[in-house]
Amino acid sequence: MTDTVLASASREVVIGFDRPFVVIGERINPTGRKQLADEISKGDYSGVERDARAQVEAGAQMLDVNAGVPMADEATMMADMIRRVQSLTDVPLCIDSSMVPALASGLEAYNGKALVNSVTGEDERLESVLPLVKKHGAAVVAICNDKGGISQDPEVRFRVAKAIMERAIDHGIPASDVIIDPLVMPVGAVNDSGRVVMTLVRRVREELKLNTICGASNVSYGLPDRIGLNAAFLSMLVGAGLTSAIVNPLHGEVMTAIAGGEVLAGIDPRCKRWMKRYRALAKAAEAREQESKVA
Repeated sequence: MTDTVLASASREVVIGFDRPFVVIGERINPTGRKQLADEISKGDYSGVERDARAQVEAGAQMLDVNAGVPMADEATMMADMIRRVQSLTDVPLCIDSSMVPALASGLEAYNGKALVNSVTGEDERLESVLPLVKKHGAAVVAICNDKGGISQDPEVRFRVAKAIMERAIDHGIPASDVIIDPLVMPVGAVNDSGRVVMTLVRRVREELKLNTICGASNVSYGLPDRIGLNAAFLSMLVGAGLTSAIVNPLHGEVMTAIAGGEVLAGIDPRCKRWMKRYRALAKAAEAREQESKVA
């Protein structure tokens, strides 16, 4: 069994094979969100604050923080956003950027053990990101592509995952602090992408003994009823052994699918978390009904 421990200043979250599935909230990300991008570029983090609070309230155990606004000072904004979010919540954070200076700035500002998102298999990327991960005692998301791009062959992606793990170990990073992202492609464009991801998740778990993560919502890009498809995919991924995902926790259907997947995969002893969720949802529905009567 492999445990990956992440932490804020006061709270730990453990990603592991027989532990509760870890939901990492995806919404603190300006990509495709013009209003949020405009706010962040002006130093207005009110939207970031709302997203942080709402996602934690909806059940996210961690939050992904991305400051990728084009033509802006991403490194400075990342540090500002990390500090702001950590002042609002005690959940651990995932520092998300393709820019190494932004990762470095976020790690300097972070109080705890962060998850770095991400590193790929190219030598230049490995040698710029892994020393940062080691320096700050962080964990890292390893994405299964390299200089050859994104292969449709699961064997090639597995070899990339193994190579990144080995390079991380060479840098003094424990294998348990490497979380593999098998890469989710849109199923509308690559019809067997879901099956490839589940194959990789199982193999990474069985052969490398590493935890796995993905951006599950990529699977539904370009298709109708994206939330429904994402929910179905996540339930199947939990069954395949995925241990964490970057998703939108405000989508109740997705959160229910994850909880149901845990029950059916046998990682929710005596269905306690399922029952707790059911009671909380029933209580919230009753409160809304009472409010509507008063109004």
